[in-house]
Amino acid sequence: MTGSVKEAHPTAGRLAALLIDSSTEAISAAGGHAGGVYLRSRTPGLLRLAVLSGLPGPLFRPWWRMHVDRPFPVADAYRLGVQVILPNATETMRRYPQFAAGLPFHFGSLYVPVVSGSTTYGVLTVLRPAVADAAEVLAGRDRVVRLAQELGAALRVLEEQDADQVAWDGEPMYLRPPTASTSVGRVGRFAWDPSTTAITLDEDLHTLLGVPPSEFPGTAEAFADAVAPSDAHRILGTLRDTAAGRPPALPLYLRDADGELRLLDLWSAYEPPAAPEVRGVVVAPGPAPTADSAADLLPDGVFCLDRLGLVVYANPRAAELLGRPRAELVGRDLWEAVPWLGRPDFEDHLRAALLAPDPVHFHLERPPTPAPGPNRAAQVTGPVTGDKEEEPATAGSDSGPRTRDTGQLASALEHDQPTTARDQAQPTTARDQAQPAAVPDSERPPEPSPRHTEPAPQPYEGDWLALSVYPGPDRLTCTVRPASRVADSPAARGDGEPAEVGGSPLAPLYRPIALAIALNEAVTVRQVSAVVMRELLPAFGGRRLAIYLLQDRHLYLEWETGFPKGFLSPFDGVGLETRLPGVETLTSGRPLFFDSMEQLTAAYPGIALDAAEGARAFLPLIASGRSVGSCILGFDRPRSFSTEERTVLTALAGLIAHAMEKAQRYESETALARGLQQVLLPRRLSAHPQLETTGRYLPGTAGMDVGGDWYDVVESGGGLALVIGDVQGHGVQAAATMGQLRSAVRAFALGDRSPDEVMSSTNHLLIDLDPGLFASCCYIRLDPATGLARAARAGHPPPLLRQADGRTRVLDLPGGVVLGVDPRARYPVSEFQVDPGAVLALYTDGLVERPGHDIDEGITALRVALAKAGAPARPGQRFLAGVADRLTATARHAPDRPDDIALLLATRRGAPAPGSH
Repeated sequence: MTGSVKEAHPTAGRLAALLIDSSTEAISAAGGHAGGVYLRSRTPGLLRLAVLSGLPGPLFRPWWRMHVDRPFPVADAYRLGVQVILPNATETMRRYPQFAAGLPFHFGSLYVPVVSGSTTYGVLTVLRPAVADAAEVLAGRDRVVRLAQELGAALRVLEEQDADQVAWDGEPMYLRPPTASTSVGRVGRFAWDPSTTAITLDEDLHTLLGVPPSEFPGTAEAFADAVAPSDAHRILGTLRDTAAGRPPALPLYLRDADGELRLLDLWSAYEPPAAPEVRGVVVAPGPAPTADSAADLLPDGVFCLDRLGLVVYANPRAAELLGRPRAELVGRDLWEAVPWLGRPDFEDHLRAALLAPDPVHFHLERPPTPAPGPNRAAQVTGPVTGDKEEEPATAGSDSGPRTRDTGQLASALEHDQPTTARDQAQPTTARDQAQPAAVPDSERPPEPSPRHTEPAPQPYEGDWLALSVYPGPDRLTCTVRPASRVADSPAARGDGEPAEVGGSPLAPLYRPIALAIALNEAVTVRQVSAVVMRELLPAFGGRRLAIYLLQDRHLYLEWETGFPKGFLSPFDGVGLETRLPGVETLTSGRPLFFDSMEQLTAAYPGIALDAAEGARAFLPLIASGRSVGSCILGFDRPRSFSTEERTVLTALAGLIAHAMEKAQRYESETALARGLQQVLLPRRLSAHPQLETTGRYLPGTAGMDVGGDWYDVVESGGGLALVIGDVQGHGVQAAATMGQLRSAVRAFALGDRSPDEVMSSTNHLLIDLDPGLFASCCYIRLDPATGLARAARAGHPPPLLRQADGRTRVLDLPGGVVLGVDPRARYPVSEFQVDPGAVLALYTDGLVERPGHDIDEGITALRVALAKAGAPARPGQRFLAGVADRLTATARHAPDRPDDIALLLATRRGAPAPGSH
């Protein structure tokens, strides 16, 4: 396996081999049928699917990229460093409703972080049959954990050799998992580059020919000898003819060295501006002609797919009903052979069959039989029209520019194209171009010969097909028959409401469901806007989005994406009296749809346009009768909006409006709450000529509630008291309790009490107040002149002390229980020395705790960071502010802070020189 991967992807090399080996072994170890590896990318906070085994890569395109802050199991496993076991669909829906809405099928899954030391590289995933209880998965889980640990160690070694190599910014590699049957592959694919004469075989073809990758020289002559030695000259001549644009009209019937039948089919693959490449497939009927002959006689259509979507068998009836010659079906991707099947509804049913064990039954509307002529290719590709655009190659992908389809549904789902890990020779297919789209003239194959004339459906068979997909471990067996022959066909029901019938260009139903769930989880205006961009645009094939919010009878731009830079600036802050579609949709309460830019200019003469062609939808954001704003969707191509699309978009606009209103209310309340907490924290710290202090506070990001962390510096006798504390929980009560404790500690310190008295008195006060909360605290009384420190600790993390020479240690001071629990608690006093230039650090647990990790690991990491923080360049220089910023930098930029953070630093200055001022 590794050898073929290296040949297909020489730039991936060792990294690709490691990922593929681990994924394949994990699927076998956990009893799964599919899996893969997510790897960190060079974009902060973004994971990319590097390997996908057992599933068609393009069919799962929406999951190619994963932000680490999203509510998905992969993101949690990576961000929190925990294993996620989802034994069945019920548990998946309970824990990850947005993920379950996207893949609402009966399957289980397992996610294990790939970690080495303190570095998390990615996540190893396995999709497996559903079970009733997670305990049934534990044995397989343990084996996958070991594989993830081994992969992490191997990636660490690779990173030490090349620090920039262990990241994935390219396209996912997808491959077939180990077969569960004993039969060898019957179909293999290859590609021949006439300019270099190099030929590349996929793994199945190596197996079929019995030639290991390590023993194959990669020449056309060696290939011809391996396929049919007696007809090698004929194969070489056909390769040259195909490169010259003259592919054979029929597959070549050949015999290998043992006399077994082999079918060879060739075609030219054009990917401008590159020169044409010859691609082909070798089919070995093998020992199963009897079964195939029996299936050939069935009155219903039967065809089989492997787990990557390759057609490995089709009987004549299936070819007739699908409207493609049999020779053009076998050995090709289903979406390439039958482009009109590349539709969202069919894809959703196929995902169900690939992930769940139960058969899937549904109906599809067959497109009209095209008349012969030059536009035939466009007529059979379905209702969606796309265009082509150039995209430069990315790291980890094939070099040079490549084209990608920007069809209606796929245009905003992702900006990458799939790469087959085992099969660089695989032809570019309609499915590889992401979604159904009309084939541009430059991409159309040569006109078929008369033998390729599609069989016309019989008049009595109608326009609907009934399909059934029966999942197997290695194959999907599909049956197809005219729906007019079954009782529940749309025509037979006569209601015009086929429950299972596809045909709408709308995305699957899960997109609106996912939008509703994601909006429910978004709490800020920007989060709501990001959700709309991520979920709504891909569902309808939009490329542009603008959201305006109403304030003081003016609309202000809150979010934009896809529009030319600066184009929307003149519309920021427009009044409600302005005649613009974005304004009138809100004032009238009616959505406005324009199928083309011509329609838009006709309705609003003189309006500025950002593009010469396209379509626009203007949606009012109204929540329970209250105007919130307006939303603009832009499309690159003219398009019509069906009644269903208009209804769904209008309904979704209402969801967005409610989410926006909730987010605006949240932000107002949050600003008020944060202001309250800032009032409770000290505006300035008590100063002393021989002591420098600085503090930092970072609120948690989870929810609106304020927290209970605080710090203070108080004059106490001839010295200063350094105080830090943390009240349990969050919310107004925690903040109020924090304010009371801060005032109490300050009063006791000003009374010149010893540290143990301060702790005991504060403990009794908290018990008398009885707020139902407890608190931790660390109190250190420091004499700036001598450096003597006397400390008492109540369940608080130990302070750190960094000496002037950089040596840093944890002060393991004895302490008592947290405040507010035991009225008889005692708080012993410890003494230690703080020398000039030394830095004393007090902190709350939010700075050192990380879910899934021991707090001692966080304290050790903080100790190391403090040791590296440096010392003042000269005596008397103020530098603690920079140290505090460096110690909190990671937490400050983290997208998710589950707890508040407080930090207090102090350092002694040397005694002032005599006569200095």
